[in-house]
Amino acid sequence: MPIEIPSDLHKDLVPLAFLLGDWQGAGVFDFPGSEKCNFGQEVRFGHDGRDFLAYSSYTWVLDEQGEKVRPLESESGYWRMRPGRRLEAVMVRDQGVAEVWYGELAEGKPQLDLATDAVARSAASPPYTGGKRLYGYVNGDLMWVGEKATPEVELRPYMSAQLKKVVDPREWAKDLKDLPDDGIAFFR
Repeated sequence: MPIEIPSDLHKDLVPLAFLLGDWQGAGVFDFPGSEKCNFGQEVRFGHDGRDFLAYSSYTWVLDEQGEKVRPLESESGYWRMRPGRRLEAVMVRDQGVAEVWYGELAEGKPQLDLATDAVARSAASPPYTGGKRLYGYVNGDLMWVGEKATPEVELRPYMSAQLKKVVDPREWAKDLKDLPDDGIAFFR
């Protein structure tokens, strides 16, 4: 699937164009002291022409039938490119955690490695000391894995997901103008 680069995307963000859009999918959550579960996820990467991507992620626990049970985690923030394929992100989680992440865009492929540089926690937040993430654009899907550390648990994988791009029907409907007037010939 080709990566579209919007004409109003800030020039510094072109290497991150593969992230743009709305994504949905599912994954697995597994961390000591928490119940292992499957989760659903919605992610949005957007831009307004300035030099950052706006990011939001919402996850929820899924039951065995794939139905939403309850919220799991949510976060939002801003991602910026820096010289030399470097990336920085500032994110805030619903659990009372603010993080600064630094990372790098892989050479010649749409893949990001990030690690926390600073973590600030509110008094109500659960124990957390830092993390790592890997994002990759693979065969049109956005795949990611997150690692987490606490004072009691060394850095280890705890969440991963495979997300599909959500297609706005207005985008593919533009192509309908090329159909014959009666539309039936298209299905023959």
